[in-house]
Amino acid sequence: VQLQASGGGLVQPGGSLILSCATSGFTSGHYAVGWFRQAPGKGREFVAAISWGGGNTNYADSVKGRFTFSRDRIKNTVYLQMSSLKPEDTAVYYCSRRVGSPLKRPSEYDYWGQGTLVTVSS
Repeated sequence: VQLQASGGGLVQPGGSLILSCATSGFTSGHYAVGWFRQAPGKGREFVAAISWGGGNTNYADSVKGRFTFSRDRIKNTVYLQMSSLKPEDTAVYYCSRRVGSPLKRPSEYDYWGQGTLVTVSS
């Protein structure tokens, strides 16, 4: 199982970015893909998660209405579209996988990709 996050960068407040999580090693079954973030000096924070079938999503209150999921089933890639970005969204973003529903605790996830840095600054 592998996950590879990409798409981070520098964006101005109010701007948008799309993060990608390319997955391999699992193509069917009851899985969920989650996004977490970690700002300097802080713990890993839940951002959003989606069931592999796409029918069940879970968003942190801090990003609800600003971040949304999409999927490319052929490429086995999950996308997180982030809009109306704020300076407090600045962090390293990680994608992860778990067996089961899209839960919020990092300890529930068993595979992690490397992070991609998102910086929101003017």
